[in-house]
Amino acid sequence: MSVEIVDFDTRPGTIDGLIVVAMKQVTDERGTIRELFRRSAFEAAGVTDLGPFEQINITESRRGAIRGMHAEDMVKLLTVVAGESFGAYLDLRRSSPTFGLVETVMLRPGVQVLVPRGVANGFQAISDYNQYAYCFDQEWLPGMAGQACNPLDPELGIPWPIEVDPLDLSFVSAKDSAAPTFGQLAAS
Repeated sequence: MSVEIVDFDTRPGTIDGLIVVAMKQVTDERGTIRELFRRSAFEAAGVTDLGPFEQINITESRRGAIRGMHAEDMVKLLTVVAGESFGAYLDLRRSSPTFGLVETVMLRPGVQVLVPRGVANGFQAISDYNQYAYCFDQEWLPGMAGQACNPLDPELGIPWPIEVDPLDLSFVSAKDSAAPTFGQLAAS
């Protein structure tokens, strides 16, 4: 029986505080085990600003669907459980040296992104079957502090891999389509 092990690893994103994570994975003839979260691994990598996770959601999305860009006042650990997604991140923290910067990451099982408070995250499901997991350091509540930005704002230049009809609610929700543009947020 052969066993392949991928060790936990992190790399800083281009957005200040955003971290891209390779999850520890052990694969043999039966399949793969991935460590969704191990506090000691994050701490050994120097990531110590992780409170306990208070809520974990799994979203199923059809191919081409876009969810986001949402920047609640919480730390998020994001990953794909099944399928592939195109993740997009926008720094909406006015005091950040990377304010307004967009970063994209291909998300597949084994890749995570740690998103700091005030950084918007969104994704597009690019596989036929997609499950996306969100771990939050606090419970999501309607009306909680944060911002949202229209994911189709051309000023952001996000290269969504699958063309989207902005009027088709199976691709983008009415709420996300009605969110302000980055220019509107920056001017307010």
